[in-house]
Amino acid sequence: MTRWMRCHWVEEDVLFLFEVGEDGRVRRQVELRGPERTAEVAADSEEWEAAWRAGTAGAYEARYGATAEPPVREWEGYEPEWLTAEEFERVWREARRAIAERGPEE
Repeated sequence: MTRWMRCHWVEEDVLFLFEVGEDGRVRRQVELRGPERTAEVAADSEEWEAAWRAGTAGAYEARYGATAEPPVREWEGYEPEWLTAEEFERVWREARRAIAERGPEE
C-alpha cells in the first residue's frame, strides 16, 4: 500500500514530503526550504533510475534532486504526519512547476 507523509526538520527549516511504496522505499520526494517553502527537490525514483540507465543521473539530480535511499523503517528520529494522496499530489505539482520555471541549474 502506498503511503504519503510529511516531516519537518526544524533545525534547517526543511519540510519533507514523501510517497512511500509497499516496500518502505521512497518513490517520490519533495523538499521545501525556509519560510517561503522554496521547492528544492521534487525527485521521482523511477525517473532517476531511467536517467541513470541513460547516463544522465547527474543532470537529473542537479535539476530535481534525489530521493532518500534507505527504507523508511530504517529511519530514526522522525515523526511523520500522514497525508492523503491529494495533499501530496498538490504539493508535488507545485514543486515540479517551480523547479521547471527556474530552468536548469547553472
